[in-house]
Amino acid sequence: MTLTDELLAELGDPGLEQLAGMLGTDVGTARWVLQAAGGIIVAGLARSAAYPEGAEALRCALDEHVDTDPFNSDVASLTRDGQHILAHVLGGQGVEYAAEGLARLADADVGALMKVLPLLAPMIMSLFADRAIKAGMDARSMAADLRRERSAGPAGLEDLIAGVLQGIFGDTVAPAAGREGAGDR
Repeated sequence: MTLTDELLAELGDPGLEQLAGMLGTDVGTARWVLQAAGGIIVAGLARSAAYPEGAEALRCALDEHVDTDPFNSDVASLTRDGQHILAHVLGGQGVEYAAEGLARLADADVGALMKVLPLLAPMIMSLFADRAIKAGMDARSMAADLRRERSAGPAGLEDLIAGVLQGIFGDTVAPAAGREGAGDR
């Protein structure tokens, strides 16, 4: 089960309905946005963990998310934590770029996505922290797990995620091909 699958399971239908309300869209679109956003966050984590110092920093950051329950946290502290996480894994302008790309593809409001992304990041970190602790992962095995996680990401969203990362970091990756996967909503 991927982190995005775990996130969907944790949120359940009530969480997806709440997300849809925040985005001003239907539950199917909210599910697609959550899968795409989760994939972008995981890809950012995988990119950070690809370097030894990044993997070690991420391993230390996971310790702060062990035994936390972001699914029942107050929105203000969750948002602060999420902004901090996203700044590390996507960079200063990365969150805006990701939100703009998702908004364009999902016909959602950029401002709403700028609020949603920081809420999702601590949830993913908490789920990954629990996985890392249970499996006894060190920085190296954590990086390998994130690489596997990224390659097992949501079907049809690979181009979107690669395009967002290329836009944020300038990496040489395949550009987004459009709204593939959005029809799977």
